[in-house]
Amino acid sequence: MESVYVSRHHNHQIGANQCSSALTQHIKAPVDLVWSLVRRFDEPQKYKPFISRCTASKELKIGSVREVNVRSGLPATTSTERLELLDDDEHILSVRIVDGDHRLRNYSSIITVHPEIIDGKMGTLVVESFVVDVPDGNTREETCYFIEALINCNLKSLADVSERMANAC
Repeated sequence: MESVYVSRHHNHQIGANQCSSALTQHIKAPVDLVWSLVRRFDEPQKYKPFISRCTASKELKIGSVREVNVRSGLPATTSTERLELLDDDEHILSVRIVDGDHRLRNYSSIITVHPEIIDGKMGTLVVESFVVDVPDGNTREETCYFIEALINCNLKSLADVSERMANAC
C-alpha cells in the first residue's frame, strides 16, 4: 500500500543537481489524531524536536508563511517556510522552504497521512517525501542522508507524541 500512496501523492520533479526520497512511519494511533498534529503548520514544534519556536500568521491558507527557530546543534538557526498545500479531506500537507540561514535550497516536502490497521486496531501510515538541491561541496548521498535523518527523527517523534495521546484517551 505504501508504494500506491507514494506514487499517488509524492511525485517530485527532480532536477539534475537535486536529491529526493520518501520515508514512512507506522503509528499506533487513529488517523484523525495524527492528522491533528501534522496539519498544524503554525505549531510544528508539537512534534518536531529540532524546532524551538514558530511564528505564523493566524489564518492558515495556501501561501501562509511561518518563521521557525531551529534548536542548537544543527547547521541553522532560522528557516522561513511557505504552506503550499493543506488538504484536510485527503490529509496532505506540503511545505516549501523559501529562506533561512541554512543550505537547504529549493527544499519542498509533502506529508500524507493514511488510515491502516495495526495489530487489529486503528492506526496510521505517514509518508513524507522531499526534494532539495545538493549544496556545493556535498554529494547527493550525503545530502539525502542528512535530510532523511532529520525526517526520520521527526516521524519517530510524531509517532511517540501521537501514541501517548492515543493511550491517554
